[in-house]
Amino acid sequence: MANENSKILTAEQELELRKPIKDHVGKIQEKIDSLRVDGTDKVVALQNTIDNIKRDRTLNKEEKDNRVAQLGKELEAAKAVEAQNKDEISKLISEAEAYLKEHFDKDYYQPIKASCEQQKIAAKQKYDQKVAELEKQHKEAVAKLSDHQEIKDENYVHKNRLFDAKIELEKDYQDIKDRKHDAFTWEYHLIDMLRMSRFTFAENMAQKWENYKYTFNRRSFLLQNGLYIAILLIFIMLCIITPIVKGSPLLTYNNVLNILQQASPRMYLALGVAGLILLTGTDLSIGRMIGMGMTAATIIMHQGPNTGGVFGHIFDFSNMPLGGRVILALVVCVVMCTFFTTIAGFFTAKFKMHPFISTMANMLIIFGLVTYATKGVSFGAIDPAIPGMIIPKINGFPTIILWAVAAIVIVWFIWNKTTFGKNLYAVGGNPEAAAVSGISVFAVTVGAFVLAGILYGFGAWLECARMVGSGSAAYGQGWEMDAIAACVVGGVSFTGGIGKISGVVVGVLIFTALTYSLTILGIDTNLQFVFEGIIILVAVTLDCLKYVQKK
Repeated sequence: MANENSKILTAEQELELRKPIKDHVGKIQEKIDSLRVDGTDKVVALQNTIDNIKRDRTLNKEEKDNRVAQLGKELEAAKAVEAQNKDEISKLISEAEAYLKEHFDKDYYQPIKASCEQQKIAAKQKYDQKVAELEKQHKEAVAKLSDHQEIKDENYVHKNRLFDAKIELEKDYQDIKDRKHDAFTWEYHLIDMLRMSRFTFAENMAQKWENYKYTFNRRSFLLQNGLYIAILLIFIMLCIITPIVKGSPLLTYNNVLNILQQASPRMYLALGVAGLILLTGTDLSIGRMIGMGMTAATIIMHQGPNTGGVFGHIFDFSNMPLGGRVILALVVCVVMCTFFTTIAGFFTAKFKMHPFISTMANMLIIFGLVTYATKGVSFGAIDPAIPGMIIPKINGFPTIILWAVAAIVIVWFIWNKTTFGKNLYAVGGNPEAAAVSGISVFAVTVGAFVLAGILYGFGAWLECARMVGSGSAAYGQGWEMDAIAACVVGGVSFTGGIGKISGVVVGVLIFTALTYSLTILGIDTNLQFVFEGIIILVAVTLDCLKYVQKK
């Protein structure tokens, strides 16, 4: 034990190891700083001053131009000095980096790393000794007691003492972790000063990996990624089982493309409802809107006169140009879906009605109207030339996937780069605080519903093209559950204000791939619902645990 402790460096010994490096690199840094005073430092200062003058609204244009012109001359002189000293500074930086490469790891970091390992061993031994001592004291104390309540109290005290010992061990471990991390980052601090925050790609990656290890927490990692790990393991099992049962591999190029094709229209639905979940809401009418949109799009893009009618009227759009019918179908889908989502959004925002109620009412109204108007019939196929116009296959690649990618990019931009997106997160996180800060909760809520309606309309239109029609009121039944489940699995929290577009994308792909895989294996559709239900339950449970932990 004494031998092991001798390998543990004290704070003074660590400073002694640092001193040669600090002195050598420090002297070089002083030379570099002196060369930068009238060059690089002055260039940066003057450039900042010029930028501030350009933004200064108290100055008129003439005053700004005069000051900028005067400072511009000084800037040119500073740049000349910078250029003159550039080679000398580069030479000094190379000298310092060469010294660090030769001495830092060997003479400083590795001894600190070895010391930390010995500290961990010593901390664990100290903890084990403490626990053994507490156990011995506890047994002796219990042996002297006869009263049941006194024994119970002693057990409680013993448990608390063990807990304190565990906390002390974790504190020791964290101190050791901090010491090792500080030693690692010190080299990059020196490089940062030498190069003025310019790191190579490899250096950036090394720092990111170190920071990841330093901040890694097993419990948080499992809460964040446990479900994904479980689903990945299930998918790997399916990839192993499928060739055995069906005689062909699951992950073929065609199967992957089929999964992405199926996921593309559903991506629009998930992206739409994700914004509502971000506001602690939901939408139960998605499936019925798909049925409504599919029906309307099929009627407009139908090959020849429609075989069924709407309120008894037979529509025939075959005299219109094909391109005009395609655009009209899209507009009608978007307008109809947006109309109903706006109504739900208005009641939700104006009367504080829960989206569960407002969208359930929409679901019933839409299904009733479309079924009554069409008598529940399917309207057959659309013109076979239309899918080739909207979602052609280029060398076997289905371009419907590009439609989904476009939706992902646009919605990501809206969420992350616009005022509306920032307000969406703010209202979802705390509507009262958002309102106090001047954000219109009503406008944001209705806006989220409008955006959802536009996305639903596009999704219905694309699904119509993918399936070559077959629109009916019953089409899309249950799709709302798939869209909501994809968002929840993707980390969009029902607690509000938490979620990423990348998570929604992953959620959609997970559910589509899982459904496709189980279908290939011949698993009954009803059992597939069981799988989906279990995944949703686990996802929401993990979400609740994260919320409770944050509270």
